[in-house]
Amino acid sequence: MKKLVLILFAALAVFSSHKVSAQGKYGADSAECIKYLSYYQEYFKQKNYDSALPNWRKAYALCPGKASQNMFIHGTTLMNRLYNQTKDAAAREAIVDTILTLQDQRMAAWPKKKVDIMNNKGQYIINFRGSNPAYLYENLNPIVDELGSRTNGPLLVNLLQASIALYRENQLSADDVIAMYDKVTAALEGATAKNDAEAEDNQKAKATIESIFADSKVASCENLIAIFGPRFEADPNNLTLVSNIVKLMNGADDCANNELYLKAVTAMYKLDPSYRSAYALYRLNSARGNIADAASYLQQAIDSEESDAATDAQYYYEMAAFCYKNNMKAKAGDAARKSLELDSSYAGKAYLILGNLWAAATCGSTEDKWARYWVAADYYQKARNADPSVADEASASIASVSRYFPEASEAFMYDLTKGQSYTVSCSGMTATTTVRVQ
Repeated sequence: MKKLVLILFAALAVFSSHKVSAQGKYGADSAECIKYLSYYQEYFKQKNYDSALPNWRKAYALCPGKASQNMFIHGTTLMNRLYNQTKDAAAREAIVDTILTLQDQRMAAWPKKKVDIMNNKGQYIINFRGSNPAYLYENLNPIVDELGSRTNGPLLVNLLQASIALYRENQLSADDVIAMYDKVTAALEGATAKNDAEAEDNQKAKATIESIFADSKVASCENLIAIFGPRFEADPNNLTLVSNIVKLMNGADDCANNELYLKAVTAMYKLDPSYRSAYALYRLNSARGNIADAASYLQQAIDSEESDAATDAQYYYEMAAFCYKNNMKAKAGDAARKSLELDSSYAGKAYLILGNLWAAATCGSTEDKWARYWVAADYYQKARNADPSVADEASASIASVSRYFPEASEAFMYDLTKGQSYTVSCSGMTATTTVRVQ
């Protein structure tokens, strides 16, 4: 207590020596304002929150907002603590109203902190009233409109989730939800991360937004055509519009084989010949069975200097799967190897393709015909080790090719013994493997 009194006297001495300048900052009753600010702050530092709260209430009642920004920050902490101690529902709602009001008052008094305060307010809205989609929609929407690309990722995610919930309750249309998806994705794409952690958070938010939007089934192909068809016809040279049409149709099931998609992709490639538009044209031509054109556009997407390594890895894997399916074996093998070189997460699926290529290879000698299955088994084993999600398929493939291993006596006739190293060349591919027998 002695320490508290000394601090109070010091604060009053400062006030007395700067009476004129302090008058405006601390309000009409500046002495009382400074006194209670000092009281509550000392208790707060000591983590004596029960004693800090009544003194904070006095300071809050007496002091102008400019007196202390900590008055709002500490007040929010004290109100949070009081909320957790309170059981009565009505009282808890009143405390939440106070917390939100504190954010508004802090923002009015300290406008330079507006972005942080509005994001904090949005998070408090989510924390305390996140189960009410109508409330979230009504209160987060203005924050996103104000902050745009400076909005924190969780606010964007929750706003889209609220929009989808209201759509399911027939309070919003599919058009409303798609417009909201456009808004939140545009905010994220325009965001500039301050550090690596923030950049990672933004990527997670973007992935979550894309996932929940796809799962919502709001953007069915039928809805997209009905909503965007007239828009495209009215403004076919609007790059933002055609890009959104292509992106949404890429994410919808079975939506790559209609007239709107064809027109939008063609327009996008004309307006902006980027790797994204090349990839979209690959998808379109693939769906329509234009094999050579599809492979060409996908290669253009990979070759673009705009695409990053992660995107190239994805595209190389798609190239491998596409070429394997369409009997372009050499290109499939090259693409599979490049995908796993760029991103190890594709290793399991890439090894499966390489195993399949070897299992189907055309070989000359009897020994080489056996060896192709040994190499295939090697790749299937690598696939099983690299990716648990393909383990069952890899195991089945190993069992399948093992039936074609020679008997030990057959191998012996060709001067081959179990465990011996063997180099094989088939269908333009070369590999070193190990002799195996039944």
